[in-house]
Amino acid sequence: MGNVIVVGSGISGMTAAIRCAGQGVKVTLISPFPSERSQSVMAAGGINAVLRDCDPGDSVACHVEDTLKGGSYLAGSKAVTGLCENAENIIEYLEKLGTVFSIDKSGKLIRRSFGGQSYRRTYYCGSSTGKQIVSALVMEARRLEAAGMVERRLWSCFHSALIRDGVCYGVLIYDESTQGLEALYGDSVIIATGGQNSLFGKTTGSTQCDGYVAGKLFMQGAELKNLEFIQYHPTTIDIFQKRMLISEAVRGEGGRLFYEESGKKVYFMEEKFGAKGNLVTRDIMSRSIYETGRDVYLDISFMNKERINEKIPEVRDLCLKYRGIDISKEPIPVAPCVHFFMGGLAVHMNHETNIRSLYAIGECASMYHGANRLGGNSLLSAIYSGMVAADDISKNPKPKEDIDFSLEIEEEKEKLKQRMETRSKFPVMYIRDMLAETMNKSMGIVRTEAELDKGLYNIDYYLSIAEKLRYDNSVLAYFNYSLVGILNIAKASVFSAKARKESRGAHYRSDYPDSKDADAYASIISYNNGDFKIRLDKEKLYES
Repeated sequence: MGNVIVVGSGISGMTAAIRCAGQGVKVTLISPFPSERSQSVMAAGGINAVLRDCDPGDSVACHVEDTLKGGSYLAGSKAVTGLCENAENIIEYLEKLGTVFSIDKSGKLIRRSFGGQSYRRTYYCGSSTGKQIVSALVMEARRLEAAGMVERRLWSCFHSALIRDGVCYGVLIYDESTQGLEALYGDSVIIATGGQNSLFGKTTGSTQCDGYVAGKLFMQGAELKNLEFIQYHPTTIDIFQKRMLISEAVRGEGGRLFYEESGKKVYFMEEKFGAKGNLVTRDIMSRSIYETGRDVYLDISFMNKERINEKIPEVRDLCLKYRGIDISKEPIPVAPCVHFFMGGLAVHMNHETNIRSLYAIGECASMYHGANRLGGNSLLSAIYSGMVAADDISKNPKPKEDIDFSLEIEEEKEKLKQRMETRSKFPVMYIRDMLAETMNKSMGIVRTEAELDKGLYNIDYYLSIAEKLRYDNSVLAYFNYSLVGILNIAKASVFSAKARKESRGAHYRSDYPDSKDADAYASIISYNNGDFKIRLDKEKLYES
């Protein structure tokens, strides 16, 4: 029968767990919180697919080309083709699970336009597509839990992987209820822990997504890829604790960006890019907003109020609740903010990393989006990658001999005990706040060698004192032991951005404003006892 450990219970992790269990593989699903609190529920805009009743002229081949072009041809064509070819089956699968997509009066699924796409192919569930998909997957996962095929481990955080000679045998988790470490063994381990949002402080994403798992695995020998490509979503609003996403659906329904000059509205995106200027790719739009140097607004007030209530009710509600803005009467003040990470753990076509039996899926894996992700492709890739990894595990079992990790486990327990007893002037959370400031300065929409060097200098300093910082008992233990892994993935990101001396997609260097080569290349980063090495891989090894 076999067994697999899935770390992360958002859309990607649940998809993999359900797929494995459905093929007779027992699953342990690990997460600190229920799936309903995962970042996946925040996905609002929709999911891309070319269905049988697509717009005239649209095709799967066109979806593939739009995805490759939007990502500056950095993603592998075979991987992207597999993603787009399976999109229709994924929509049908979600409907069977109970996902309630928006339909027209005749009962057909409704699609809308999204940035960087030649045709309308984004299907949605009002403004809560992520919530609908999570709800459907949760119900299916519970059915499999009742059947004994899936075991959920809540309040459990990843600590480290159990790796020996390039093979993964399981994970070490920190159980908040027992306040101790526990070893879990599996034939395979799937990592589905999202991006690195909290490296930047206030973003559109969940603070649960901080990059620690990828950072720790990086320190344990897993390779990382394309970390310099960080997507800034062009339209967000500021609230007390975070930036709230104003979905691309607003622009898909006709919303227009403008700034004011001499009392007049300047629709700068339309002036610069023509009639479809409000639906260019996110990297181009974010950079265009940045370059105005002005306060920018998104206007949908010209739309019929009933249509606003029907098409974008959650955007209406969040603007009213958090900013007191009635979008049917006034424009929304927006600004770009960190939103999605195209880089992550380097994976092969089957989503296995360079560590045997260790897989990565969803946003924590770098595969389908190249240098910039198209809106609507994230939900698609989250589900598809979970299916691909599960199918590979089910069809290609990887039997391993029993290995005794007792010595390593005891060493980790002792290190954690010493860590919790450390005292110093500053708490861990203080350094995390300083890191966020460093990352925003060095890894912004526009980057320079000087700022990147400052970022590396600061992160090296944080690393030099990380083991000496005071344990903060006002937060979960995870926030204390995770700091070194987080700092290392932050350093790897800045290191990658400095190494790529060109501008491509979401990576823009004002000192190297042009693309260096006609052929895109991936950046693969490895770690060895604190040393970082990078190779620029024109063959795109992991996606060929």
